[in-house]
Amino acid sequence: MNYSKKTVKDVDVKGKKVLLRCDFNVPMAKDGSGVITDDKRIRAALPTIQYLLDQGAAVIACSHMGKPVATFESYKKKQLEKGKDEASITEEKWKKSLAELRMEPVAARLSELLGKPVILADDVVGPDAQAKAASLKPGEILLLQNTRFEKGETKNDPALAKAMADMAEVYVSDAFGAVHRAHASTAGVAAHLPAVSGFLIQKELDFIGGALANPKRPLVAILGGSKVSSKIGVINNLLEIADTIIIGGGMAYTFSAAQGGKVGDSLLEEDWKDYSLEMIQKAKDKGVKLLLPVDTVIADAFAPDANSQVVKAGEIPDGWEGLDIGPETVKLYCDAVADAGTVIWNGPMGVFEFEKFAAGTKAVAEALSKTSAITIIGGGDSAAAVQQLGYADKMTHISTGGGASLEFMEGKELPGVACLLDA
Repeated sequence: MNYSKKTVKDVDVKGKKVLLRCDFNVPMAKDGSGVITDDKRIRAALPTIQYLLDQGAAVIACSHMGKPVATFESYKKKQLEKGKDEASITEEKWKKSLAELRMEPVAARLSELLGKPVILADDVVGPDAQAKAASLKPGEILLLQNTRFEKGETKNDPALAKAMADMAEVYVSDAFGAVHRAHASTAGVAAHLPAVSGFLIQKELDFIGGALANPKRPLVAILGGSKVSSKIGVINNLLEIADTIIIGGGMAYTFSAAQGGKVGDSLLEEDWKDYSLEMIQKAKDKGVKLLLPVDTVIADAFAPDANSQVVKAGEIPDGWEGLDIGPETVKLYCDAVADAGTVIWNGPMGVFEFEKFAAGTKAVAEALSKTSAITIIGGGDSAAAVQQLGYADKMTHISTGGGASLEFMEGKELPGVACLLDA
């Protein structure tokens, strides 16, 4: 995939209407109060929005939020699949589920952050959105309703993409968390408008793309998380590029079991043992150092206050499960990143949500904060971990996309990036 794409700075936006795809899929309070519990994604879009407004563009911002079901029939079908009683599935409940995913709270917060009014449309491409887009003046910003209120959004419906594009003259993509999906607002609109990246996507392409295409060596990849199945593509691709690959988290136990180790009640994907052995062999063939845990912290229950002890890897007794890497492994992994040129980290080393089993993840985060390497945190749980542990400001780049980061590292083409103009 070509990582070199035109950006907002490569097009003249003065006096033009710009359709800007953001990622405003922010977490909301579960009590239905409409309170945004974390505005990080809104703040991440500010540099691009402010630049466009300063350049005299009229900005038509759009985003999805959550997974609204666009029709009552579809809502009813999903509820029945969940085992809900048909009599309890009402149109009122469906409408309430939609109301909780409207963009009003986002518009209000964006207005506060920008220090200027944000006009809000009642629809995505309906009469209200079209009228407000038509009368939008340079330096003003309009926010469309949740793009997923349109059932054609996730199907990349050409008619919906054209209707969105018809409101603008330029398309700017800045929702990295959604570029791995070929939706109408992330890819379809680019067929009708000059399409460029915003600053957020440019940064992701520069850092992750740079690390994959031309890394400062040695390149060390740290992969954790629970499942081999979700990271197999990443491991496979990074074995072509990396100098060292470090495996931690729940997926390490599948590697251990594949080599004949005893893993007790630890997380194990039986069907992926052969793949794990293939990856070990591939690393040998490629001359890539593949580091696996040499010891592990085990617990007698999956609980924050469980009894725990340290055992050698592959020697976990029945009734116990591995919840973190052990102290010898911590030293091994921290030594491996000390002299790295580039480090990519995706996935925690253990159950870092439990204080007792967060030591491995903490140690890796601390080691990365001290290295002079380019440090790239691949979104999702790893990003949450470094934020939670207070090391976020010590990392070179923290990706804003979970699934998008993973697919990027797998070497997959991202539809929302492929559709942008090449630089």
